[in-house]
Amino acid sequence: MIKVLLADDDVIVREGLSTILDIADEIHLVGQVSDGAQAVEAARSLQPDVILMDIRMPRVDGLTATTAICSEIPNPPKVIMLTTFGQDDYVRCALQAGAAGFLLKDCGPEVLLQAIRVVHAGEAMLAPAVTQRLIRSYTALPHLSAEQQQALHTLSPRERQVLEGIRQGKSNADIATELFMSEGTVKSHVSSIFNKLGAANRVQAALLAYTARLTE
Repeated sequence: MIKVLLADDDVIVREGLSTILDIADEIHLVGQVSDGAQAVEAARSLQPDVILMDIRMPRVDGLTATTAICSEIPNPPKVIMLTTFGQDDYVRCALQAGAAGFLLKDCGPEVLLQAIRVVHAGEAMLAPAVTQRLIRSYTALPHLSAEQQQALHTLSPRERQVLEGIRQGKSNADIATELFMSEGTVKSHVSSIFNKLGAANRVQAALLAYTARLTE
């Protein structure tokens, strides 16, 4: 069972999302909150697996809440940001803070449910319509710190191949098929990549890989 928390100040949006979540038997809605402060409290008390987090909320916004959740709570839940085209800066900061991905609010029910399943499995879920736009915007002025450059150089050739797959948005299963490896081996490489790069998730690793590719 995947426990989900909703954080959105719009009660109509929350009702719509909760209706969608009821479709899936393996997904259980454990709570609904209307601002970021409540989201942080609920993340601690309800211990959800996944949080659907709006960005713009009163009192404490979703970005601030995501930063607190990902940095202050041991084994934090996966956070999926809900966004629109006009919030690129917020999304970039959220991904840096540790969010597992983002969706547009007008995504369909199947996309939403799939996103929850994907991030719960430890992978990233980025809205296809804005993924490349955000990454290109984030890396408009490519720059890697000396520490990041050194970390990239510690990757083995196989890890570099896996990282390239992550950069392209491929799943572990897709990477395994392409590189003729077992999915378990790919997962081991992904964990090693995260440790070496200091990346909290696939999104942060992909951004580093994209920036390195532009720099090269």
